[in-house]
Amino acid sequence: MTDAFTLDPRLAADTHPVGDLALCSVLLMDDARFPWLILVPRRDGLSELTDLTPEDAATAFEEIRIATRVIMALSRPDKVNVAALGNVVAQLHVHVVARFRSDPAWPGPVWGVGERKPYPPHARAALLDRAAALFAAA
Repeated sequence: MTDAFTLDPRLAADTHPVGDLALCSVLLMDDARFPWLILVPRRDGLSELTDLTPEDAATAFEEIRIATRVIMALSRPDKVNVAALGNVVAQLHVHVVARFRSDPAWPGPVWGVGERKPYPPHARAALLDRAAALFAAA
């Protein structure tokens, strides 16, 4: 880990922290329409997956697998989408999004569909607690 790591302010503004894995910080996207985790490697200056060292890349992939299992346990989705886009926020981050045939964006991507609907505080707190417990058990 580097002491220079800081989370992009745009990610911080749209998410709530779940906790930290060995490499990545885990964030919950504050949009109740789509159960959505974001993994951010705590390394300064990364924008592409290929910027990770081979060791960090292996760790990141395992953490993506863990996050996928957690989002499946949290939501029981029809499909899980995993993507590292970085078109708006250059800092390397990986989206792990639960998708449902009934969601407002199905079958297309979730980006740019409607308005974000923040979680009510009590629902957000319960989801964060459950997600943290699932990550701890992984």
